[in-house]
Amino acid sequence: MKTTTRIGLALLSTALLVSACGRLNDDGGSTGSGGGIDHPTGADQLVLRIEYQGGFVPYEYNLKRVPGWSLFGDGTVIVEGPVIEIYPGPAMPNLQAFTLTEEAVQTILEAARDAGLMDGDATYGYPCIADAADTVFTVTAGGTTSVVSAYALEFSDPAPDACPDVDTEARAELLEFSRMIGDLQSWLPEGSIGAEQPYEPTEMRVYVLPYQGEPELPQNETEWPLSEPLVAFGEPVADGNEARCGVVSGDDLAELLPLAQQANELTPWTSGGEQYRLIFRPLLPDEHTC
Repeated sequence: MKTTTRIGLALLSTALLVSACGRLNDDGGSTGSGGGIDHPTGADQLVLRIEYQGGFVPYEYNLKRVPGWSLFGDGTVIVEGPVIEIYPGPAMPNLQAFTLTEEAVQTILEAARDAGLMDGDATYGYPCIADAADTVFTVTAGGTTSVVSAYALEFSDPAPDACPDVDTEARAELLEFSRMIGDLQSWLPEGSIGAEQPYEPTEMRVYVLPYQGEPELPQNETEWPLSEPLVAFGEPVADGNEARCGVVSGDDLAELLPLAQQANELTPWTSGGEQYRLIFRPLLPDEHTC
């Protein structure tokens, strides 16, 4: 879509939002934002997410994959932090959280609108590359949710004759927006970004797989601490593999989480005299199931 068209749609959207400011969302919470771009305000309501989907990666990698950047209605942002480069790596991902002011949220939403992320669902292909991932942007603002997917977004746009039917303009705008999101300090208002701290989940997926390990890298066993044995934990994952998945919370999470934080990817977990491999996936505020 041309830039002039986007500007016209944005102006129309803004006019409609001003008249609708303060209406109720589907969950009964106010989504009014004082004259800016309307968005959900709940701590568990997603406003903006950037994540990778698909790609030629191992099966287990997809089980533990976490959205790289998520903004929620109360201004909380949850991101993937750096991970120590050792093998085997930690069993738990390094998730960090910080808070944005409403002014910062509005600035980000304006940039998302300018990048075409509030114009409805869209998919931008790139047929010259195989086995890459899709970068998926989800924006809930202005009274609608738009999901925009761009395949192999990190790759440079080709010459038109080398890879036809590629929307180079739209892809360039999405790539620039994703880079801006990775460098908030350089363009958001001063003092609008809170201090980063570890994200503390209230729920966590646990995937149970047969243990294989690596004979040349023996690991210390960890006993499964919960009463339900791993052989019956959760439900089978409906993808033809042997994995099972269950969600832990409350006292069970409080008991399991410290052990998971001490474990690594190859830690054998014992239950009923058998060894299992566990994959831990902390759930974000808008997630509750496997």
